[in-house]
Amino acid sequence: MWIIATLIFFGILFVLIETLLVPGIGVAGILGLGCLAASCWYAFAYIGTTAGIIVTAAELVVVIALIIYILRSKTWKKLELDTEIGAKVNTESSRVRSGDEGETLTRLAPMGNARIGSVTCEVRSADGRMMDPRTRVAVDRIEDGIIYVKPIND
Repeated sequence: MWIIATLIFFGILFVLIETLLVPGIGVAGILGLGCLAASCWYAFAYIGTTAGIIVTAAELVVVIALIIYILRSKTWKKLELDTEIGAKVNTESSRVRSGDEGETLTRLAPMGNARIGSVTCEVRSADGRMMDPRTRVAVDRIEDGIIYVKPIND
């Protein structure tokens, strides 16, 4: 009888390890299911049919109850990443206005860096085409913190 209890204990332990610590179908999950199956087989083979049915039913109830408890408890909240990224790409976009002029510092393909007035910021080509460095540009529009520029034709 102690063999069945030991197999059930290690089976549930390995299933919990697989569920909480090492997600995926791995060694711990296979060992856990193997221990649970071995305890059922041992109960049927060496104790009797009634004991095998009781052990199998008890295992199912305990495993289902543990799964429900784990899913309803705040266990997953402790394991999940809940940080938020609140940073903006262009914090200088508030100092740049539509119509301001500047010069690209890097190649815009279609995004790159430009100096608009005294502000160096990341910009995007308004029409999606590429621009070489040191191209004169004007701010076309600003949407959601993204500065769209177009080349100035001399």
